[in-house]
Amino acid sequence: MKKLSFLTVLTLSCMFASATDGYFSVGYGTINKGLAGAGIAYYQGSLINGNPAGAVFLGKKYQLGVDFFNPNRQFTISGNPSGMDGTFGLGAGTVQSDSKLFVIPSIGANWMLNEKSSFSATVFGNGGMNTNYPVAGFYDQSSESLGVNLAQMFGNLTYSLMLGEKHSLGLTGVVSYQYFEAKGLAAFGMFSSDAANVSGNGTSNSFGVGFKVGYMGKLADNFTIGAMYQSKVYMSEFEEYAGLFAEQGDFDIPSSWTAGFSWDVTDAFTVMADVKQIFYSEVKSISNSMIPNIMTTQLGADDGAGFGWKDITVVKLGLSCSAVEDWTFRAGYSIGENPISESEVMFNILAPGVVTNQLALGFSKNVGQKGNQFHMAINYAMNNSVKGANQMDPPSGQTIEIEMNQLELEFGFSF
Repeated sequence: MKKLSFLTVLTLSCMFASATDGYFSVGYGTINKGLAGAGIAYYQGSLINGNPAGAVFLGKKYQLGVDFFNPNRQFTISGNPSGMDGTFGLGAGTVQSDSKLFVIPSIGANWMLNEKSSFSATVFGNGGMNTNYPVAGFYDQSSESLGVNLAQMFGNLTYSLMLGEKHSLGLTGVVSYQYFEAKGLAAFGMFSSDAANVSGNGTSNSFGVGFKVGYMGKLADNFTIGAMYQSKVYMSEFEEYAGLFAEQGDFDIPSSWTAGFSWDVTDAFTVMADVKQIFYSEVKSISNSMIPNIMTTQLGADDGAGFGWKDITVVKLGLSCSAVEDWTFRAGYSIGENPISESEVMFNILAPGVVTNQLALGFSKNVGQKGNQFHMAINYAMNNSVKGANQMDPPSGQTIEIEMNQLELEFGFSF
């Protein structure tokens, strides 16, 4: 029964859709979600994919969470296709994506090895990309719908070490599993180096490894700084989609860094702020432009067309207040750049990760014996859209607008 329960967690961790920081989640774990992902220098939210240097301050701790994630995605085509030879016009109208609710669990544990060091293990789902449009929007006669499903699961093993009383370091080994499926894209076979591996081949699996390193230091009794770097996670290729993604199906997970501070204004009120940068340009299947690449290089080749995503910088602000006995209240705001430009809207019908601003609220309540807490967080990613020309049918004057907003509700328990 233990084995079945663990496998169930792993399976559910892979069921999710697009997220706020591009295709990464705005935060991880219920505490961190309630701060809109802020807190790289706030050890209380460090267990689920937080700063590995913070784990040594947690003591012996176990944490469970389940996130109910509601993304709303749609695209609008304005203007009729030209119908001219050599063009790729789309049918006019607005189409909303199905698959509107995803359940994403997380689980983690931290054990003290001695007074100065700890070891932790966590399993959680990442953001990913999902669309499921009930139309054959790209003229694929073999499929009644159009969309992709990219799901990513991570397993982190972390060693955290105190240096004196006020500083700590942490090192995490990252193991990742991802799967991908595309449907409704067979018409792009004419642009591919491997037309048989573009669309409709079911689920393709990929595995990879990476690492994280983090630092946390108390510069004053009420002021802490933190920093973390996560390496690129080198993944095996999606072989069943080697004719779709650049570098023969390669889809590595890009690196990122985060730095910030935590300031205890009073014993019961903490302010925190982070800056995060994600390097999508490291992964050609994500960062290669659609135009002119699709006209000059075949899909699946090293310089084949991709989603055209840019590197982004995200600023996260968080507040935590524990002035009421047994309660802690949180709020956060995340402001990020949009990785998708107006020239890249066609392929990003499949992955409209355009949301940039997110508001978060959360709380924790002490329950039962000392150390037990119930947590809740609610997040709203505000509606955003990007509109640009259909560059594969210039004579038509068609425009494509992609749009998204998201709502999340997460519950957690730690003991």
